Amino acid sequence: MACYISSNQNRFYTALESGFGLTATVSAENRIPAIRLTIKNETQTGRRRDKTGSRSRSAVPTGTRDQTEYRLETYLTNWANTTAEPAYGPLLRGALGAAPQFDPGKVVASVDGTNITLGGPHGLAVGQALSWSGELRFVEAIVNATTVRLNAPFSQVPGPGAPLNPTVTYSPATQLPSVSLFDYWSPSTAVQRLLSGGAVDVMKVKINGDFHELEFQGEARQLIDSASFTSGLGALTEFPAEPTVGELDYQIIPGHLGQVWMGSTPTRFFTLTDAEVSVKNNIDMRKREFGFDGPRCLAAGEREVGLRFRILETDDDATKGLYAAARNRQPISIMLQLGEQAGQLCGIYMPNVIPEVPEFDDRNPRLEWAFGMSQANGTLDDEIRIAFA
Repeated sequence: MACYISSNQNRFYTALESGFGLTATVSAENRIPAIRLTIKNETQTGRRRDKTGSRSRSAVPTGTRDQTEYRLETYLTNWANTTAEPAYGPLLRGALGAAPQFDPGKVVASVDGTNITLGGPHGLAVGQALSWSGELRFVEAIVNATTVRLNAPFSQVPGPGAPLNPTVTYSPATQLPSVSLFDYWSPSTAVQRLLSGGAVDVMKVKINGDFHELEFQGEARQLIDSASFTSGLGALTEFPAEPTVGELDYQIIPGHLGQVWMGSTPTRFFTLTDAEVSVKNNIDMRKREFGFDGPRCLAAGEREVGLRFRILETDDDATKGLYAAARNRQPISIMLQLGEQAGQLCGIYMPNVIPEVPEFDDRNPRLEWAFGMSQANGTLDDEIRIAFA
C-alpha cells in the first residue's frame, strides 16, 4: 500500500474507436507523452422545488445525466517511426477527421522556383507535405503528373537525384472519429481511469514558448474507472489492464526553432514573437433527447480555424503588406514550420487566411503588432493541413 500517489507516476494512451463509445484497445505503441490530463465529471441536475416542511435540501434521483469534459496538454515531440503515425495521431484525426496521407519520400528530378519535378508520377494531393534538408513545404497546386507547385521555395534547392524525406499529412474531413483516452497510475492498485467516446472539440498549437505545445479538449461519452467499473461500460466486460510498460523514448522540440512564411506572395518572417493556431469543431454530443442518459454520438458543426499572432513591426514591404491585407480584408497564405531537423518537423499550412487589423502594442521598447484571431477560410475541408517530417 502506497503512502501517497506521485503525480509523475502515470502514463497516457490514446487510440481511435471503431464506433462512438466503443472503447479502443491499446498497446504499448499507443502510449503518448503528455503534460497533464484534466477530467471533469459533473451530474446534470435540476433544482428540486417540492416542499418538505423543512429547510433541508432533498437528494436528486439516481440515473440523472452527467457530463464529462477533458483537456490534454502535451509537447510537440519528434516523429521517430516514419511508417506509423506520430504518438498523438489519433487526437489529430479526432480534431481534423481525415485519415493521414503518408509519403515515403521521392526523388527530385529538377527544381524551378517553387515548381518541383519528381522522378516519376508523384501521386500527391493539394495540401500534402514534402520535406528536404530540415525544411517542410506543402503542395499548393498540381502542375502535371510529375510536377507540383510548393507554397514556398526550399532555402537550399535540392539537386537532381536528391531524396526527399518521409512525411505524413493530416487534413480536415466532414465526419470526425471518436477517441479513447487511458490514464494509468502506479501502483496498479491505485484508481485507473479511461475516457470512452472522446470528441476533440478544440485543438490548439502554441508557438514560441519554452517548447511548442499541443492542447486537445472536448467532451466524452463517459468516464470509466477501475474502482466503480461494472460490465457493459464502454462496451467492456472488465476494466482493461495497462499494456506492458516500456521505455518511452522521445525528444521535445524547442519552442523557438522553426520558420514563418506569410503573405499573398509568401515571404519568410523573422519577427514573430508569439502565435496560437486553433481548430474548433463546435461539436454537439447529442445528449438532450428524451430517453438518453448520456451522449449517443458526436455531430460536428461549422469548423472554425484561426491564428492569433504577434510580430515586431518593421518598415519592410512584407510587413506593410500584412497591414494592407488586413485593412482590405484580402486573404493571405500562412505556413508555420516548427522545428528545423528531419524527424523533428511539424508544419501547419493555411492557404486562405484573412488577417485581422492588428493592435499596436507599445508597452515594450519595441513596437509589436498583435493580430487577433484571424480566420482561415476554405471551400471543401481545406482550411488547414498539419504535417510531420
